[in-house]
Amino acid sequence: MLADHLAGNPMGGEYKPLKMYFPDEEVSFVGEVITEGYGGWRMFFDRAANFKGVGIGAFLVLEIGQHYLVSAKLRFPCTNNMAEYKACIMGLNLAIDMNIQELMVIGDSDLLVHQVQGEWATKNTKILPYMYRVQELIKRFTKIEFKHVPRIQNEFVDALATLSSMIQHPDKNFIDLIPVKIHN
Repeated sequence: MLADHLAGNPMGGEYKPLKMYFPDEEVSFVGEVITEGYGGWRMFFDRAANFKGVGIGAFLVLEIGQHYLVSAKLRFPCTNNMAEYKACIMGLNLAIDMNIQELMVIGDSDLLVHQVQGEWATKNTKILPYMYRVQELIKRFTKIEFKHVPRIQNEFVDALATLSSMIQHPDKNFIDLIPVKIHN
């Protein structure tokens, strides 16, 4: 509906703000709500890349409404998958620092979720150190689950990561590259 409206009303020389009601504007996702009925801590993570850099974000939320956010800007060249892993690692470290024992980890990176669960393998030497680090951190929890969600259900942490990618952080608010160690 919005696309039809915009196509039918191209911008000419003078900009005029739209004054149109779109009845579906509050519908953002129809489908399974993955966290419904989960009463413990949940962690959302994501990455964002743009011309200003790569940002990562994670937040922990308890059903009663407590939110704890963390974000950083990466200062090394990395792939999207490396950045997703860094965001997940950052969030897991926050959960460990807060002494959280049970956690549902939620992200829109299908690759990360399936690799961490052992369902998909990787031979990419750039990703392996990150996957190994996540697997080490997982051992610190008594119960941990990983769930994949569509990007539309991960919008809040995506916005956090985008904000972090665009802001100039002081020198101490960045994440360095994980050294590559190949495990046999």
